Amino acid sequence: MTRIAGLASNRGRNLLNLVETTDAELAVLLTNRKDAPIVESAAERSIPTETVVQGEGESRREHERRVVDALSAYGFDLVCLDGYMRILTDEFLSEVPTTLNVHPSLLPAFPGADAHRQVLDASVRVTGCTVHVVTDATDSEGEIDHAKVDSGPIVTQEPVPVYEDDTEEGLKHRVLYEGEFRAYPRAVRWFAEGRVEVGSDGVRIDGDRGGRFPARRLLSGDRAADLRYGENPHQEAALYAERSDGPSVVGAEQLNEGAKALSYNNYNDADAALSLIREFDAPAAAVIKHANPAGCALGDRVAEAYDRALSTDPMSAFGGIVALNRECDRETAAAITDSFKEVVVAPGYTDDALEVLRETENLRVLDVGEFEPYDDGESPLAEKPLAGGRLVQERDGQRVASEDLEVVTDREPTDEERETMCFAWSVVKHVKSNAIVLAEGTETVGIGMGQVSRVDAVRLATMKAEEHAEGKGPAGSVMASDAFFPFPDGVEVAAEAGVEAVVQPGGSVNDEDVVAAADGEGMAMAFTGSRCFRHD
Repeated sequence: MTRIAGLASNRGRNLLNLVETTDAELAVLLTNRKDAPIVESAAERSIPTETVVQGEGESRREHERRVVDALSAYGFDLVCLDGYMRILTDEFLSEVPTTLNVHPSLLPAFPGADAHRQVLDASVRVTGCTVHVVTDATDSEGEIDHAKVDSGPIVTQEPVPVYEDDTEEGLKHRVLYEGEFRAYPRAVRWFAEGRVEVGSDGVRIDGDRGGRFPARRLLSGDRAADLRYGENPHQEAALYAERSDGPSVVGAEQLNEGAKALSYNNYNDADAALSLIREFDAPAAAVIKHANPAGCALGDRVAEAYDRALSTDPMSAFGGIVALNRECDRETAAAITDSFKEVVVAPGYTDDALEVLRETENLRVLDVGEFEPYDDGESPLAEKPLAGGRLVQERDGQRVASEDLEVVTDREPTDEERETMCFAWSVVKHVKSNAIVLAEGTETVGIGMGQVSRVDAVRLATMKAEEHAEGKGPAGSVMASDAFFPFPDGVEVAAEAGVEAVVQPGGSVNDEDVVAAADGEGMAMAFTGSRCFRHD
């Protein structure tokens, strides 16, 4: 555990935050003011305190020697300053471990005691804070050189936006809570992990080199729209735009002039639709509802693909999102507008198609521009906010080809079944777990999503195929499962519905029983060796 000697002249809120947000321990809290509020706060937390007030006529160096003496009874690894209103010299710094300070601006900009006023006067739009190593600020004569104050090597910085109506007090509050409360604990953790090396030529942070998952991430987005509401009418919401190298529904051109703006849910569903449709090289169409596929299919023409996708579950497709990976033509547009849809996403539209689509008053028509299927090396990051943080991961870019499949049953799948296995696997990646996709050829026939039991997901998929699909059903289909079957029951339910082949990751302790169940039903089964959960 890293032991800190904290020096503060006032409330010491950063020091108290360090105790609450890191594994560091405040070995001692020293102040140069008898009435400093931090003394009471430290006492409440049973933190040892020392008060060393500079006496009348006492020199700076004499006072610093007394501070060093007061700290000498405590073992500590790091000194952290927090509003310690004294400029320190080598008399102190040479006798203690590395000393850190936090300054309320992005140094070297706006040094000194009135940083927030300087920021506002300069009309800059970004400020922040800087955690730096404290170095000697005296000149050759031993006098304080104010140009050297706050000039030590920088350990880390945290940006904070400046708003048009900011006051000095409001900005100060945000820099503390949004900047210093993030940056100072980060710096202390880096020291605790041995990742910081302080040398005569500056500071080196081990591992802070960038890459896919850098030591820290800076997120910046511009508000692109105020949304009518969030997921529900009682929730306020806004859309923020960030730089994107690929197609995006955020930056897509809306071609149905006068249609109402996209809602929070529209954006979420349209993004899910675009993500799914980019899996395929051949003409493809997908219908999305509540961020899940209601149907997906390939075809020789995009109109054929849409007809097959819609027929999987036309009832659920009502009010859904349509995504195409080819230019939308008049035939496809007419089929889309034959029933109620919220949004169409495509890489372009013919003039005839737009004429048809614009006849539906509030159908949002998004042109995301030309795009290609995902490259093997393309793996944009996906993230999910949590209370107090966010999860970040690479997109699930795995693709399964026929030669990747490990056949584990006595019966070999046919070439057609292998092709369907690969298609179904590309779709099931985009279905919320537990996820089951039934497919025939290169079209879905039933989808079971979001179940807490895998066998229930199978039951849902077969029910959808039997009751909702038009002109197709589960008999003769291929089943894809996003994770292994823990028991044979899922396979048995599928066999009862007429499913003839299964693709799944494998890896269950009961794989032998599951494969035996498939053999008993005369089914073909192949393992991919990798699951494809989607939990949000």
